[in-house]
Amino acid sequence: MKVQHHLLIASVLLSSVSFAADGGKKKTTPPEKKKYIDKANMDASVKPGDNFYQYANGNWVKNNPVPASRTRWGSFDELRQESSKRLQSLLEAAATATDRDRKTQVIGDFYKSGMDSLAIEAKGYEPIKADLERLNSITSIAEIVHEVVNLRVNALGSPLFGMNVGPDRKNVMVYIPSIGQGGTTLPDRDYYLKDDARSVKIREAYKTYLQKMFALVGENATTAAVSAASVLKIETTLANAQMSRIEMRDPNKTYNKFAVNDLSKTTPYLNWAAILKEAKINGADSVLVGNPAFLKKVNSMLTEYSLNDWRSYLRWNLIRSAAPYLSHEFVDADFEFTKAQTGQKVPTPRWERMSSLIDRMLGDMIGELYVEKYFKPEAKAYMVNLVNNMQATFAERIKRLDWMSEATKQKALEKLNAFAKKIAYPDKWRSYEGIETTPDNFFKNVKTCAVWFYNYNVSKMGKPVDRSEWGMTPPTINAQYSPSNNDITFPAGILQFPFFDFGADDAVNYGGIAAVIGHEMTHGFDDQGRQFDAVGNLKDWWQKEDADKFKTKADEVVKQYDALTVQDTIHVQGRLTLGENLADLGGLSIAYEAFSKTKQFKEGKKIDGLTPQQRFFLGWAQVWRNNTLPDTEAQLIKTDPHSPGIHRTNAPITNIDAWYEAFDVKPGDKMYKTPEQRTHIW
Repeated sequence: MKVQHHLLIASVLLSSVSFAADGGKKKTTPPEKKKYIDKANMDASVKPGDNFYQYANGNWVKNNPVPASRTRWGSFDELRQESSKRLQSLLEAAATATDRDRKTQVIGDFYKSGMDSLAIEAKGYEPIKADLERLNSITSIAEIVHEVVNLRVNALGSPLFGMNVGPDRKNVMVYIPSIGQGGTTLPDRDYYLKDDARSVKIREAYKTYLQKMFALVGENATTAAVSAASVLKIETTLANAQMSRIEMRDPNKTYNKFAVNDLSKTTPYLNWAAILKEAKINGADSVLVGNPAFLKKVNSMLTEYSLNDWRSYLRWNLIRSAAPYLSHEFVDADFEFTKAQTGQKVPTPRWERMSSLIDRMLGDMIGELYVEKYFKPEAKAYMVNLVNNMQATFAERIKRLDWMSEATKQKALEKLNAFAKKIAYPDKWRSYEGIETTPDNFFKNVKTCAVWFYNYNVSKMGKPVDRSEWGMTPPTINAQYSPSNNDITFPAGILQFPFFDFGADDAVNYGGIAAVIGHEMTHGFDDQGRQFDAVGNLKDWWQKEDADKFKTKADEVVKQYDALTVQDTIHVQGRLTLGENLADLGGLSIAYEAFSKTKQFKEGKKIDGLTPQQRFFLGWAQVWRNNTLPDTEAQLIKTDPHSPGIHRTNAPITNIDAWYEAFDVKPGDKMYKTPEQRTHIW
């Protein structure tokens, strides 16, 4: 599950549900019954109480190494590959169809242009040549600032800072511009600032990458080295001014509202009224700033570095933004740097990159076709009922909490009952009015779509907030919670095994998709989500004593995960991963209680020698099975708000009494915690 929890959004998979029918009279051998808990994937030589992940998944992990074109391989990745193949078949059909409507024409021609490698090669870097020449002729600070905005408006990069239009976190019915720290290329600020062996290795690879890219746009070796040094110098200064990922998890710390003119007074070289106007953001009298000190530093940097440094930095932003859509030299250089960071052995195939790109850029168009062909309406009905059941179970648990006052409980129940539920696909499909594509100009198609999305975003200013809008496409193998919308989203893509299957017993479905549902619901009450009210406003609704008790319990979870490692010595960041860890613990606990109400649980019959309770926890464990390349694992520990799969499996269950009973886990077992050491929150 890639349950991603950013400040504003949190997220989490299934195999397609299929129905077979024998339409002829000829006898055929019946298919082997699907094993939803396959003992061949388990490692019975390991005691469940010593390493449950290994017990549940050991043989699967041994027999499923990471493919050469991947950085990790697990349940999510298997489903994503299958989803990519489905999208490929839809796109190829659209590209070759003779009778096409606008939808199939737009996505078909986009796909055709992306697969036409000969046409892409013939263009080289010509699509950005004029832009590079313009950036190289900058002669003033005012022109630097103009180009920072111009690149963004034309979807050619996002230098220095992030900027978008979204709901005001403290008044979510109103749109407001937000400005956030940014401007760097490496995955985390630490890679610029720390001198451990891995950080130094990545910086050296980055220098090589920069020089290679500048050489590809015509710079000689000496000039390319100077340009690369300028970029690294500016980005290192930006990294120094950035908050850490853990600091950025505090929604109040990153909520800094300024009148536009007042913000400009803090940054004399950045006139925000002029910047917003040029950025097509009209009618804004105030803005939200994530890190005001960062913008002050950007302002001073405009005079601290030379025009030549800035020309190199802006050219770099253009090059790296465009590189994936240019000739193979740029794509190959991109991959070599990815390889240095992650250990991936060969590039992702072109068809797969195109499927993913079109899903990101025209998700409703391809999503509508995906749902028509691959999604069973019965799955949506099942999910609606299951979400409602999980919501009711969560409510019961809140009412029974022994650490929370009645006043806070009432507010918590109000928020829980206000959850908006987005299941499978949107009620209304986006039409992408104005987007036109051609079969012979890939770069232009990419830019057209990216510019359309930029204009779509900034045009929200002054309009009513659209709370029905989806943040994920229907084929996505994930799920999410949005604090500002107070909504939970489960795309069609995740409604597949191992998360859900109509043929599976309740234990497997509750250990899978029900735990995912509970996970997303718990995000509304994790260390970030709990700070947003029933409407979605950033507002404190807690009695102080209850908030203090929550923080104490959350700190216990931080401590548990801080003690966990990968590769023997690399520690999980308990504070960075806290939201996801709380959601895993809450989601699994709620799902187990909901499962305990089912007929299967009450009857207690074994399947393949396993009790319903055992199958529930094994269902949970198989969702998180994966292999990850060591370099990727080391990077994810720094950047991913999710814990590694082994710890997502093992850590939550050590706090759940029912797991100990299901597998007879006793003192002396390596994972055993005394009842006093177990943390119970939601």
